Amino acid sequence: MKRIERRSFIKRSSALAVGASLIGTSHSWAGANERIRVAIIGMGGRGGYHMETAARIAGVEVATICDPDERRTAEWSAKLESKTGKKPAMQFDLRKIMDDSNIDAVMIATCNHWHALATIYACQAKKHVYVEKPVSHNISEGRKMVEAARKYNCIVQGGTQRRSSGRVRKLVQLLQDGIIGDIYLARWLLVGFRGSIGFKQPTTPPLWLHWDLWRGPAREQPYHENLVHYNWHWFWDFGNGEMGNNGSHYFDFLRWAINKGLPSKVKSVGGRFGYKDQAETPNTQTVAFEYDDGTLVTCEIRGLYTSEQEGLHFYGSKGYAYSAIDGKCKIFLAGKKEPEPDPGSLENLDHTRNFFDAIRKGSREVLTGEIEEVYLSCAMCELANISYRVGRELRFDPKTERFVDDPEANRFLARVPTKPFVVPERV
Repeated sequence: MKRIERRSFIKRSSALAVGASLIGTSHSWAGANERIRVAIIGMGGRGGYHMETAARIAGVEVATICDPDERRTAEWSAKLESKTGKKPAMQFDLRKIMDDSNIDAVMIATCNHWHALATIYACQAKKHVYVEKPVSHNISEGRKMVEAARKYNCIVQGGTQRRSSGRVRKLVQLLQDGIIGDIYLARWLLVGFRGSIGFKQPTTPPLWLHWDLWRGPAREQPYHENLVHYNWHWFWDFGNGEMGNNGSHYFDFLRWAINKGLPSKVKSVGGRFGYKDQAETPNTQTVAFEYDDGTLVTCEIRGLYTSEQEGLHFYGSKGYAYSAIDGKCKIFLAGKKEPEPDPGSLENLDHTRNFFDAIRKGSREVLTGEIEEVYLSCAMCELANISYRVGRELRFDPKTERFVDDPEANRFLARVPTKPFVVPERV
């Protein structure tokens, strides 16, 4: 991929200059009806959703779809053509999309291990980015994503769409305004049965799969059928387990509500219970975090059967709040047996449309899931997994984003580079 040099800012009308920071684009946006050409990278179910959602937004054209599995691009291309009458270009190497000056933005729904590098490539090419959760596979690469977004003045939206939910936004507002007082403890429980994936032996990659591109920045290893296309979530080189898969949504909601950054201590325990299979990540995991001011955060993943109700719990000096992941909540104030009246909802926003609105307005402040906030939430997942993998409590410095005097734990903050798919030291 050619590195595209940073271009000069293009002036916009004051009507489009929303927020404190203007964002550079490959060309000026003349108005609300000017077309934005987008490429969808990663054509699984989520990528297909993004393709169909973006195609319904006025002024947005899905110009290219990309996946190293050529069956997927053929299938989704036909679906889009049947709905819009126009066939998108098909690509199996995402790097070639970055060299296409006609593409203004990308939506990334690849496996987790590709999220950071694909985002950095796009920012270097002056393309705006919507990237699925968890936005990064590890903490070091997540911070590089933020640096790239800032350096190249790109709009980068994280895929934690509940930040656009009216009910979630309302509850977060109430909690931050102190409805239950000072929050000293917050916790979440995620329930989701996951069965055994069995064992698959290494074999020759199928002809329809560009295995070297699918594997990309992960370490070199043989292909096996437990990786393509979903069970990669449960292997450390490609996924982040259930903690990163669905836990990222819970952490984003919780961290936003308590208005905190990263913690100073983490302890995680768990295992893979109930069966023996090829997967590496835990199906049961409990984590405790502590902040410098004493605030506690705990979370628990249950991958086997349980009858308990999942959700988020907030404990404050004046009361308690429970919420489902969709923001439906009950708030109890101290001394009252009955919950407060339903707090209602703010306006529901379309998370995808919000991304394109921010591009048109030239301001990352329009975004509901701006990359730095979502990165910090996903880093919570990665801290939990590192503690689990080293098997002990860890002390973490939120300012340097490194573990304190702990080379073993710091080794997990980044991955060993695999050429040519290397995240640069300087983005």
